[in-house]
Amino acid sequence: MEAPVHVLERLTSPEIAAAIAAGCTRALVPCGAIEQHGPHLALRMDADHAEALAPLIARGLGGAFIAPSIAVGCSSHHLAFSGTISLSEATFTAICRDYCTSLLRHGITEIFFYSGHVGNFPVLENALPGLRQAVPGARVEAFTDSTAWLGCWAEAVAAAGGSAASVGGHADIAETSLMLHIKPEAVRPSRIEAGRLGLMTRAELDIMWRDGLPAVSPNGILGDARGASADIGAACLTAIAGLILAEFTAKA
Repeated sequence: MEAPVHVLERLTSPEIAAAIAAGCTRALVPCGAIEQHGPHLALRMDADHAEALAPLIARGLGGAFIAPSIAVGCSSHHLAFSGTISLSEATFTAICRDYCTSLLRHGITEIFFYSGHVGNFPVLENALPGLRQAVPGARVEAFTDSTAWLGCWAEAVAAAGGSAASVGGHADIAETSLMLHIKPEAVRPSRIEAGRLGLMTRAELDIMWRDGLPAVSPNGILGDARGASADIGAACLTAIAGLILAEFTAKA
């Protein structure tokens, strides 16, 4: 029998209460961003990715509620590009805290945060002690390992026939392939191109955080989007879901 997955906002209040009474006391909180993704991807890419991961992770946990996504994230380094919306770290953290206190009030005692936007990782890491303090007696976890995430993408891309060297972490072969798999209408194929190639040095990262992404990548791409395919996207989605799930279950 497949583990129950409950999309919180699609249920009635009595249905939610019944599921909690039946033992479903876990919730996933997908986080994303509304930010530029080069000339070829729609701005909601990270939120769409996080939402596509949710049912895979929820089933792997043995069932869980999927809370409404926190679609807007911390993207100040993208603000030079039209359309990007960014929350301050304090605002994002406050939203996460209010999610935790609301969910605990109803009897959900395990809350798992993860993000399709790697830029949220350090914010979640910094927020975690305060989130746990806000809901004593509950378990709160967050996936924040960007190195493992990028490595997982590189392995998945290579295994699916793509070039691992094209993985750069933003609007690259992995993210473009993901969107070709989960929401192809969000991709502008004729605009797919390469961006800044290779891993950034510490100094280059400091420049990006200080001056914004255009200082290191004028077209807003880190990596190379060429060679993207829906098959590579499917491999990346499965691999990242497994990576997040492994960390959450290891800490159980």
